[in-house]
Amino acid sequence: MRNEKWQIEDNLVLKEGKVYMLRDEKLRLEIIWLHYNMPITEHGRQWKMVELVTRNYWWSGVTKEVKQYVEGCDQCQRMKNRTEMLAGKLRPNEVLERP
Repeated sequence: MRNEKWQIEDNLVLKEGKVYMLRDEKLRLEIIWLHYNMPITEHGRQWKMVELVTRNYWWSGVTKEVKQYVEGCDQCQRMKNRTEMLAGKLRPNEVLERP
C-alpha cells in the first residue's frame, strides 16, 4: 500500500481508482456475469467485456478469467460467426476406398 497507485477509501481497496477484487471466485464470476448479460452489451466479445469490467474493477488475471467465461458461454459458441468453411457431405467419387 506504499505505492501511490493503491488507496483505501470507504473500506475499499483501490488500485488506480478501480475496486480491487479479493480472491473470491464466486464474486468475480458474478461481476463478469453482470457485465456480460447487460441488455446493451449482451454477450459481447472478449475484449469488450475486459474493457467493461476493468472500468471499475481490477484483479490479477481479470483478462484470463473474462476470456474463459466468454469461451465457455454455450449460447455465444452456437451463434459465433465461423470464418472457416464448414465440412460438407462427401460426394460418392470422393469416398476413399479401403485397400
